[in-house]
Amino acid sequence: MELSHRITYLTGGGSDGWDVFYRARQMKAAGDPVLELTIGEHDIRTHPDILGAMHRAAMDGHTGYAMVPGTGALRASVAARIAARTGVPTTAANIMITPGGQAALFASHHAVCDEGDTALYIDPYYATYPGTIRGVGAVPVPVVTRAADHFQPQASAIDAVAKGAKSLLINTPNNPTGVVYSHDTLTAIADVCQAHDLWLISDEVYDTQVWDGTHISPRTLPDMGDRTLVVGSMSKSHAMTGSRVGWVCGPEHVIESLINLATHTTYGVPGYIQDAATYALGRGDPLEAEVAAPFARRRALTLRALDGQNIVRAVPVQGAMYAMLDIRATGMTGEAFSNALLDAEMIATMPGESFGKAAAGHIRVAMTINDDDYTDALTRLVNFAKTQVGP
Repeated sequence: MELSHRITYLTGGGSDGWDVFYRARQMKAAGDPVLELTIGEHDIRTHPDILGAMHRAAMDGHTGYAMVPGTGALRASVAARIAARTGVPTTAANIMITPGGQAALFASHHAVCDEGDTALYIDPYYATYPGTIRGVGAVPVPVVTRAADHFQPQASAIDAVAKGAKSLLINTPNNPTGVVYSHDTLTAIADVCQAHDLWLISDEVYDTQVWDGTHISPRTLPDMGDRTLVVGSMSKSHAMTGSRVGWVCGPEHVIESLINLATHTTYGVPGYIQDAATYALGRGDPLEAEVAAPFARRRALTLRALDGQNIVRAVPVQGAMYAMLDIRATGMTGEAFSNALLDAEMIATMPGESFGKAAAGHIRVAMTINDDDYTDALTRLVNFAKTQVGP
């Protein structure tokens, strides 16, 4: 008996590129004092008040089946948040609640791609993007960006692969690069989407983590509202990664179809968790700013640690909880550098190659450990890089 090709080929038949991460975890489990700058997990936990709201909702009996599209209160709260942030009229009918942003990505591609359709995504990319596209039976095709352009997608690169495609997936603020797409970049993306009749899937889970520039949702651009699906999540904005609360925002007819999909797949999100998410959104901007504050501080620490040398250079650290560091001056690949750094200094980073071809010769640093350890890790990383440069 064989498994389906779709499930066995999710990663394209090869490694998922996270070997350094797995090795670091094994070392840490064995007792080695590894400093992990790998995954985007907050070093603070979900706020106790949110957990209190979750507990009260569960004890009050909201533990049965919840409405599949999401509770009315949470859908309305998400819609109000989006409308306030973007200025685009948004109602509960434009929102479907999902089990996290990943489920929203999967649902969005199901909504717009048929078996065998081409679905575009930007390289570098979050690790699950190609597998998500393969998982719905579509064919993933990367749009390669360049370090020389600070990984801002270029319209010409999208146009070159867009003929016959059905969708384009973008992510700003961006994981892994930490770049915030400019207004010019997004306008150019919108123009290509309209020219080639593409659906645009916009992953905006880091919209509260912007340090330089302005987050622009492409749904706000002229003539883009009817062809844009926005993916959002409570994970990054409210440190609720384990609660698995996300959403898709889009045209009403798309949401109606996605509700049918959810009925046949996830069957919704637990009601007491949705109640906690509603409570969290009700806390407003101050709570979101509190969750984002450590990463704003560590961005400044990153720039300070890199100052005065040019062996390790940062791609503009504009948003999200990551810094993408250019280590090509060492003559090493990102994978070789990350492995050597882990062996020599017990500091774990993600090779740029883990996120596609475009970030070769780079490493991604997650700003997710306490300030003192983070500063120590970056200082040692820079000193290690200096030792790798030939005379």
